[in-house]
Amino acid sequence: MNFVKDKVCFITGASGGIGKATALQLLELGAKVFDMSRTRQLSDEVSNENLRSYKGDVSVEADVIAAFQACINAFGTVDVLLNNAGLGVLTTDLSTTDLDTYEQMISVNMRGVFLCNREALKVMKPKKEGHIVTVISMAGQRTNPNAPIYCASKFGARGLSSGLADQAVKLGIKVTDVNPGPVDSDYWGDRQVPREKFLKVEQVAHVILFVLNQPAEVMIREINFDNIKFLAG
Repeated sequence: MNFVKDKVCFITGASGGIGKATALQLLELGAKVFDMSRTRQLSDEVSNENLRSYKGDVSVEADVIAAFQACINAFGTVDVLLNNAGLGVLTTDLSTTDLDTYEQMISVNMRGVFLCNREALKVMKPKKEGHIVTVISMAGQRTNPNAPIYCASKFGARGLSSGLADQAVKLGIKVTDVNPGPVDSDYWGDRQVPREKFLKVEQVAHVILFVLNQPAEVMIREINFDNIKFLAG
């Protein structure tokens, strides 16, 4: 069954990585995709009548409000919100970490999720249906000595999402956390890590599509997954 066909999916950070892979798979299934990205836009690379892009920053309230309005103007509604935009910076020595680094990660990974959730709920509540999915990662469940602030932002996003699920389910709105382990993406830069043991962005997208492509009465609250090679060590 294809439950995403004709659904309007608002995705943050769809210009690359997990967001782009998910957007492309959704378009193949006949969904309508609205991409909000801070830098390049997916529509610059992909020509599809069911795709629109908006340049904006999820941590800026005015940008988020304007992006959701642009999505409604283009497609009439929002059925799915995929909170995918994220920022991760190594903070291996907290004693030398500047406040700006902390605030940037909290702003994108928590404030951005809150702002997008709020605007999506304004659309979903009157029709008593919708699905909010947040890509959090296993960093929201297990700490990392090299990235304590990143983990803190993800723990916070997971708490926000869990609390929202308790509220939204009573309105008919589904809320799901998607928690992949390490993913082979641009996040790692030139760091020496075993990327061959990491999940591929397309694999994460498959899991997101699995979550979205469930019958209306089925809600997956949280899904955790890793590359088996990574787990094996």
